[in-house]
Amino acid sequence: MVARMVTAAPHRFSDEQRHGVYRAIYERRDIRSRFVPEPLPDDVLSRILDAAHHAPSVGLMQPWEFIVIADAGVRGGVREAFDAANRRAAGAYVGERRDLYDRLKLEAIVESAVNVCVTCDPTIVRGHGLGRQTMPETALYSTVCAIQNCWLAARAEGVGVGWISILDLDAIRRILAIPTHVVVVGYLCLGYVSAFDPEPELATRGWEDRVPLAEKLHFDRYGVADAARAHALAQLSETAGRGR
Repeated sequence: MVARMVTAAPHRFSDEQRHGVYRAIYERRDIRSRFVPEPLPDDVLSRILDAAHHAPSVGLMQPWEFIVIADAGVRGGVREAFDAANRRAAGAYVGERRDLYDRLKLEAIVESAVNVCVTCDPTIVRGHGLGRQTMPETALYSTVCAIQNCWLAARAEGVGVGWISILDLDAIRRILAIPTHVVVVGYLCLGYVSAFDPEPELATRGWEDRVPLAEKLHFDRYGVADAARAHALAQLSETAGRGR
């Protein structure tokens, strides 16, 4: 019996739809310095949160929860927690790197329209442990997928997102009344912005450069390189305009 050759992708999105997906991926930015003083409508916020809630999760456990933070007093407390953590983090750098660090804007807790703290409860029984018997950390990975969905949906809505990771987590737990068994995964600042930079700010400011795809590819086993194959795959994406 000869297998039927499949020459087309019947479930493929239209060119316009695919363009939108890839555009959101490639134009997503971690934003902290371009928020404008406009409120984020509830219908937009709800779509972004629902996109996050539809992320893949191990065993369909959906371990995430979202704390939506608008209160100025709460946000002020979080900003103070950031300031304390940032002073400690800055001490790890010296010389020109420290000078550059001090010039970076690393949070937008107060000036963004709304903050969202994304947590993970790895103890919940939902999902009945499927997929977690050997890799319990997949609960956290699933929550990170929810944050990525949030980020991409926000970009499609013209909403900026900044992930704030320089925080005193004990202080955040106290401020937001988060139980000790619940893990703080991400603290996000959301809101409309004046612009989306064409390239990541950390690249344009000279903090770090993006690594080419070809340098991240292995074949069949870790550490097994095939430079020609790797560069051919990378070139295909560039030639196709990154799928756009």
